[in-house]
Amino acid sequence: MTSPRPRRTPAADATPPRTATSAAVPGGAPTGPTAAPAPAPRALPSSSSPATEAIPIVRAPQDAGAAPAADPSATPQRRRRPRPSTPRRSVARKVAARPRRRGAAPARALPVGRIPIIDVDPVTEEGRFPAKAVVGEAVPVRATVFREGHDAVGATAVLVRPDGTDHSWARMVDVAPGLDRLEARLVPDAEGDWSFRVEAWSDPYGTWSHDAAIKVDAGVDVELMLTEGALLLHRAAERRGAAAMPPTDAQVLRDAVTALRDTHRPPQARLAAGLSAPVQSALARTPLRDMVTLSRRYPLVVHRELALAGSWYELFPRSHGAHRDPQTGEWRSGTLRTAAQELPRIASMGFDVVYLTPIHPIGRTHRKGRNNSLTAVPGDPGSPYAIGSADGGHDAIEPSLGTFEDFDAFVARAKELGMEVALDVALQASPDHPWVTEHPEWFTTRADGTIAYAENPPKKYQDIYPLNFDNDPEGIYAEVRRVLQVWIDHGVTAFRVDNPHTKPLSFWQRLLADVRSDHPDVLFLSEAFTRPAMMLTLGKVGFHQSYTYFTWRNTKAELEEYLARVGGPEAAWMRPSFWPTTHDILPPYLQHGGTTGFAVRAVLAALGAPTWGVYSGYELVENVPRPGVEEQIDNEKYEFRPRDWARADDLGIALLVGRLNEIRREHPALRRLRNVRVHATSDDSLVAFSRHVDAAHSPTGRPDTVVVVVNLDPHQPHEGVVELDLTAFGLPAGRAVVAHDVLAGESYAWSDRVWVRLDPQVRVAHVVHLEHPGAPS
Repeated sequence: MTSPRPRRTPAADATPPRTATSAAVPGGAPTGPTAAPAPAPRALPSSSSPATEAIPIVRAPQDAGAAPAADPSATPQRRRRPRPSTPRRSVARKVAARPRRRGAAPARALPVGRIPIIDVDPVTEEGRFPAKAVVGEAVPVRATVFREGHDAVGATAVLVRPDGTDHSWARMVDVAPGLDRLEARLVPDAEGDWSFRVEAWSDPYGTWSHDAAIKVDAGVDVELMLTEGALLLHRAAERRGAAAMPPTDAQVLRDAVTALRDTHRPPQARLAAGLSAPVQSALARTPLRDMVTLSRRYPLVVHRELALAGSWYELFPRSHGAHRDPQTGEWRSGTLRTAAQELPRIASMGFDVVYLTPIHPIGRTHRKGRNNSLTAVPGDPGSPYAIGSADGGHDAIEPSLGTFEDFDAFVARAKELGMEVALDVALQASPDHPWVTEHPEWFTTRADGTIAYAENPPKKYQDIYPLNFDNDPEGIYAEVRRVLQVWIDHGVTAFRVDNPHTKPLSFWQRLLADVRSDHPDVLFLSEAFTRPAMMLTLGKVGFHQSYTYFTWRNTKAELEEYLARVGGPEAAWMRPSFWPTTHDILPPYLQHGGTTGFAVRAVLAALGAPTWGVYSGYELVENVPRPGVEEQIDNEKYEFRPRDWARADDLGIALLVGRLNEIRREHPALRRLRNVRVHATSDDSLVAFSRHVDAAHSPTGRPDTVVVVVNLDPHQPHEGVVELDLTAFGLPAGRAVVAHDVLAGESYAWSDRVWVRLDPQVRVAHVVHLEHPGAPS
C-alpha cells in the first residue's frame, strides 16, 4: 500500500528589527516625503499606458483558506490524451486500497506570484487568528518582497474596511537593507473586523533612475538612457482614469520629459531633471507600477482604546465599610453602597476601571477560614471564589453586599466619575451552588461517588468544585453566556477572568466571539499565570488583555528582555497588563523593598505597559507575607480588611500613582505597546527604556517621546551613563535637547549620552519628555 503524502507546513516567520516606517494616507495613494491628496486605493496605478500593453495583476487568494488564483507564470497542466478509437486489450491490475482520509485535506500550495511576497506580518498560521489593534493605533505591516535579477521592486500595504472596501494605503520602506524586508503603518479609524494585504510590483522608475545615474556618469548609452527615461515619465504622466496622477504632478513629469529630450543641454543636466526631487515626490505619491502582485487578505480586529491602554484598580467591596459591631464584637460586612463611597478616592488617582472581585453568594460547606485555614470560625466571610449558596449562584449578589439596585447605583456612580466597572468571572462552584444539584453532570464524579474538588497538588481547595466542560458542553456554554449577559445588562463593560487556562480554549474562542458580536465594547482580561504558549493562545482566541510575568521580573536583564518581548511580535495578539501585586501575589521584591520598592514597581508597571493595575492597599505599602508563601498575611480573600486611607498621604504612593496616571493621559506614546525601545546603561541597577510616536501617528499631531530611567535598587543610590539613539526619535544626533522631567517638574539638557544619579530616598526614576524643536506646540 502507498502511504499518504506528508503535509507541508509553513516555515516560521523571521522578523528583522524595525528601523523605519511609512505613514498611511486616508483614501488612497502611497505617500512620499511630501504628502498630497491621493486617488482612491483601488486606483493604484498599474502598468497600462498608451504605448505599452498592460501586464495583468497577479492575485493571490484574497481570504485565508480560499482557492489559489491562477498564476500566469505557472506551468500549464498537461492535456489529457484522447482515447484511442479501437478498444484496448483489458489488463487486470491490482490497485491498492486508497487510505481513508481523516480530518481536513492538506492545503494546496499557493502560487508564489510574479513578484514574490513572503513572511507577511502581523500574521500567524496564515491568518487563522486575527491580529489586534485599537482605533487610531498605527499597525506595523511587514513583508519580504523581492524579484529575480536586479530590477527595483516596490510594495504597498493596503488597509481594508470591514465592508471589504479599501480604506487607505502606505508605501512600504526598507527596514533591513540587504534582506528585502519592507514595512509600512496602517491606521484603522473605527472598531470592527478589518483586514490588510500587501501589493508588490516592479518599479520601472526605480530601475531606470539607478541605471541611468551610473551609465550617464560613465558615458555609456547616454542618449539611450535619457530616451528611455523620457518615455517612462511620459507613460507615467499620461495615465488616464483612476490611475491618473494629480494634474500638478503630471505637469512636473511633463516638464521633466521636455528637459530629458532637450539635446541642447548637457547630459548631466538632462538627467538631473529626470531625477529631481519634485519628480521623485510625484512618483512617490502615484507610483508607476508594473507586474502588480497581491497577497491574500489577512484579518485585523480593531477594538476600542481601553482594550490596549488603561489603568485598573482592584477591590473587595465587602472590606470597604466593614466593621466590628460594638455590641457583639462580630464583623459586619461592607456593602456595595459603602464601597461606592470609595469611588471618588479611586477616581482622584486617575484610574479608568474599578475591578470587583466576585460579589456572588459564598458557599458554607468546607468554607475556608482566615489565612486559608481549613476551619472557619463564626463570622469568617469565606472566599468569594467559592461561589454559590442557597441564595443563588453566578447571577446573584451576596445578600450581605446588597441588591442589584445597590449594584446599579455603584455602576452609575463610577460612570459619573469617569470610570468603568469590571467584574471577576470565576467559572467554578462551591458545594452549595445550585449547579451542583441541578446539573451534577457539569462536574467530575470520582470512583467513590463524590464530586472532585479543585486541587493543584499538594494544594487542595475543598470549598471549590471545578467544572467539567466535556459532559455537557452546550449546557455549560448556554449558562455562562446567560450569566455574562445578566451583568452586561447591569452595566459591566469588562470581565477579569480567573484561571482561563484551566478551561478549554475552544470554549473561550466561541464565547468571546459571541459576546463581541453582540457587545463589541465589552473587554476580557485573562488572569493566566501559566506557560507562554497558553497565555499567547488565549490572546489569539479573543482575550483583549493578559496578566503577565512582570510581577516576577526584577533585575535589569529580566526587565530589558521582558519589555522587548511583550512589545515585540507577540504584541499583535497578546496585550500585557502589568500588576505589581495582586490579591494572590506579594513578590519578594515588595516584601523587602519598603516604600521605595513600591514606588519603583509602580513606575515600571505604569510606564512599562499601556495597561496596568494595582490591588487595593498598594497605597499603604502592605508588604507583610504569610510565612512560606508569596501572598499577604491576613489575606483579604478570607477575611474583611478595612483600611485607614489617611495613612496613604504620608507614604506618598497614592500621590505617585495619581501622577503616573496623569502622565499617561498627557503622553500618547505611553498608550502604545509596539513602540518600546530599551537603552543601554552603564550600571546594573539602572534600567532605561523609551516610547515614541511620530507626528503622523500621534493624536495630537505632534511627536511624543518619553524616556524612563529607573533605579532598581530600593535602598542605595546608583549612577551611570544612559545611551540614547536620538535619531530613532527624529532628533539630530550629537546635539543637546531639552528634557523635561515630568515626574520631578525639572528640565535638563540631554544628548546621546546622559549621566544620571538616582537616590531612592529622593527619587526612584526620571520620567523625561524630550522636546522636539520645531514641532507645533
